[in-house]
Amino acid sequence: MKNGEATVGDAESLRELYGAPSETAQRKVLRRLDRHCRAVIAASPFLVIGSSDAEGNCDVSPRGDAPGFVAVLDDERLLIPDRRGNKRVDTMGNILENPHVALIFFVPGMTETLRVNGHVEITTDASLLAPLAVNGKAPQSALLVQVEETFLHCGKALIRSRLWDPEQQIERSSLPSLGRMIADQVEGVETDDAEANIEQAYRERLY
Repeated sequence: MKNGEATVGDAESLRELYGAPSETAQRKVLRRLDRHCRAVIAASPFLVIGSSDAEGNCDVSPRGDAPGFVAVLDDERLLIPDRRGNKRVDTMGNILENPHVALIFFVPGMTETLRVNGHVEITTDASLLAPLAVNGKAPQSALLVQVEETFLHCGKALIRSRLWDPEQQIERSSLPSLGRMIADQVEGVETDDAEANIEQAYRERLY
């Protein structure tokens, strides 16, 4: 960085600012899923998936279900069911333009997370989707991820945030309901209608 500048503009300046990572941090990246990665995935009920389109516009989306909802097909492949949502298909659209994703798996009560980066495709193969069925309903599609790198991430962020600490949970009434916020944000939407639609979706359209 030049004197007086407060912006990091190149890799050399970035490395000068932060220094070198430890040897362990550099060497911990795996190219396949070992038994520890598999165990975390089997225990995880929630992940976030990052994607971007051909122009680099980014999206991060949550995915969640019962622990182990992501299927490990082998040491190099994951299968993520696409459950019913709002039909925006932001992640799917990005994948069609740029078939690469980044995943972070969370396990309640565990401060460490598992990161997976890989190449992805959207599959409608019935033989792959059938084992992912819940309440007799298979997903319309799933994301088939070819693992390119994976590693366990330390728990500093979750420790600092006290994410799993029950005392950190807010009183839900301290923020407006989702229906109220949507009505405020979207012209022509009434709070009661939004609330009714959300309640019905949660009750009838999870799968």
